Amino acid sequence: MGIGTRPDVVVPVRVRSAHAAGWVLRAAVTADIEVIAELRATVLRADLERLGRYDEQRVRQRLRDSFSPQHTSIIMIDRELVGCVTIRPADGLQWLEHFYLAPHRQGQGLGSAVLRTVLDGTDAQGMTVGLNVLQGSAARRLYERHGFVVEAQDPIDVFMMRPPGAMASTPAKA
Repeated sequence: MGIGTRPDVVVPVRVRSAHAAGWVLRAAVTADIEVIAELRATVLRADLERLGRYDEQRVRQRLRDSFSPQHTSIIMIDRELVGCVTIRPADGLQWLEHFYLAPHRQGQGLGSAVLRTVLDGTDAQGMTVGLNVLQGSAARRLYERHGFVVEAQDPIDVFMMRPPGAMASTPAKA
């Protein structure tokens, strides 16, 4: 993940970044927005339905309203868009947002590998990373394994933070 060197500037990957497991990160472009909006709707549907918050249009529109190609990287495997991750500067932190993996790519360690790459960049900057995850989401375990701790929560969201260099627990598949 091409994290910038200043806390207020994040430079996404501009060239393909290949990884041993066969995935690459590429910079997002505006044309990716609808594919990512559909991916978000698919990935979040079960949790949002469980929480009584799923709305067919709203789940997509929230992505469209906050999509930031300059802060987003697309996860590719064999020319297939399998996910995305946004790391955006705000309030002296880096915010991890829109981290979605296609369901058929979950549970294989890809989420952990991508997250490690992102966190290596924020650690190099000495930056704290914040995020929110839906209550009851399996993704929370992934974040906890990588050093995130709960700062606050409400009936819908769990807000988590990770200081730079926080120790991850024993690696497990994401």
